[in-house]
Amino acid sequence: MDNFFVLRLLDVFKPLFLKMGVDYTTMRRILQVKLTMDQRRKPTVFNQSRKKKDKPEKNEFFKSLWMYGFFGLMLIPFLFLNNNYLFEVSILFSIFMFIIMTTLISDFSSVLLDLRDKSVLATKPVNLKTVSMAKLLHVTIYMLYITLATTIIPLLVSLFFKGILFTLLFLVSFALADIFIIAFTALLYLFILRYFDGEKLKDIINYVQIALTVGMMIGYQVVARSFELVNLDYTIDFAWWQVLLPPMWFGGLFDVLLGGGRSNGNMILASLAVLGPVVSILVYLKMIPDFERNLQKLSSQTGKKKTSNKLKVFRSMHMLVSKDELPFFRFARIMMKNERDFKLKVYPSLGFAVVVPFVFMFNSYSIMSFEEFAASRSYLSMYSIMLVIPTSVIMLAHSGSYKGSWIYQVAPVKNLGLINKAALKAFLFQLFLPLFLLVSVMFSFLFGLRILDDLAAVLFAALIYTAVCFLAGGKELAFSQPFDAVQQSGDIKVFLLFFIIPIFVGLHFLALKLPFGVGGYAILMFAVNWGLWRMLK
Repeated sequence: MDNFFVLRLLDVFKPLFLKMGVDYTTMRRILQVKLTMDQRRKPTVFNQSRKKKDKPEKNEFFKSLWMYGFFGLMLIPFLFLNNNYLFEVSILFSIFMFIIMTTLISDFSSVLLDLRDKSVLATKPVNLKTVSMAKLLHVTIYMLYITLATTIIPLLVSLFFKGILFTLLFLVSFALADIFIIAFTALLYLFILRYFDGEKLKDIINYVQIALTVGMMIGYQVVARSFELVNLDYTIDFAWWQVLLPPMWFGGLFDVLLGGGRSNGNMILASLAVLGPVVSILVYLKMIPDFERNLQKLSSQTGKKKTSNKLKVFRSMHMLVSKDELPFFRFARIMMKNERDFKLKVYPSLGFAVVVPFVFMFNSYSIMSFEEFAASRSYLSMYSIMLVIPTSVIMLAHSGSYKGSWIYQVAPVKNLGLINKAALKAFLFQLFLPLFLLVSVMFSFLFGLRILDDLAAVLFAALIYTAVCFLAGGKELAFSQPFDAVQQSGDIKVFLLFFIIPIFVGLHFLALKLPFGVGGYAILMFAVNWGLWRMLK
């Protein structure tokens, strides 16, 4: 195993760990093993990528650090907000702490919540304090790597434009923020585990993973548009609620030490910037035994899930879901709702689909008044919501529990095509339609009820597009393939299928030029839908 540089650096603090009652030699060996194993782990921001055959995964974490460097670009514009330290540093640390905390939850929750340490090492002559310290240092090491990757460019920029004192305080503040985030996250997990079951915590972690991936997708928009804030001027007066916002602690610290703000409010915020991380990590160390006891909830499956009343609707609407399709429809809905691997692959694109229409609209709104915008045809950007369909339809064939697909072969089903058709309908009702309705309500608020027939046309076009994507894809049964089986050809198919969307937009645009054209276009789309879905097998 490698003698990692960070471990050699840690050797300098060996006397401190010995005074704390930690078996340093054992702790160092545990960390060495963990760091070696972590080289094979793929970060969440790259979970969408394909695993290439005959190429072993190595140093995946360090390969991902450039992405955090990209995130760090979002911090730079806030260094130049007219020397208003309280405002600029508060905004900057809000972004930084969001990036670090979501990364900690998405990629390193498995470290904080690891049960294997206790089950494997508890049978060995290793005390609990040593194991817990190894776990804490394991997380801290990676948080420091990510922090350095995220802040290296902003630190260099601050050194050239703000001076050495600002940069040193910047660096110390980032370290304090890391300590606070690690301790706060661990204490948050402890609270959840104390009052809820382990499944609730797993769900929370999964949704944060999704949020991180969505943040990566839309981050470039923030980078591009944040430079528009540089010339704005803000003043902030102290209010009691600011003590509840950790980013403002660091804004107060900068304002006191560099901005000359010596008000009582700023002094309180500056004190919290130092005391908050120190107190939180001391509380976490004190609560470690309680934390380890509650971790056992993660290994138990508790709580019964209620049967959804939505199925009653489909039982009474045979035109939507036939009697033969209903069992597979229900099965597909449960899989999409409960399987975390599937959600991590598909849900980020759903979140992205909500954002994209508004990104396109924002470009139009920036060059016209609101009245002109509301009367325009910018609502055609609604078609961009269809970008989510190809990836989702292809992913319907994949599952982390694909080995259970043998049940299809013994099920009393004459036509196995019903399984895929039911899964498609489940995708539409479970994932796409709620998304479509959400965006439709927002668009109706912006453009008025005059676009209702346009929205109906977009919906029917999306249903046709779903069927076309299915016909263009493979014929594997739903949830019967591993995620690693998604080949590069799947990316090519998705890319080619995207070119169909502009065709729908073009037809809709032509319909707008005809009297009652949109209504006729919507009726045509409905008729094509009816025939196409009846042909699916």
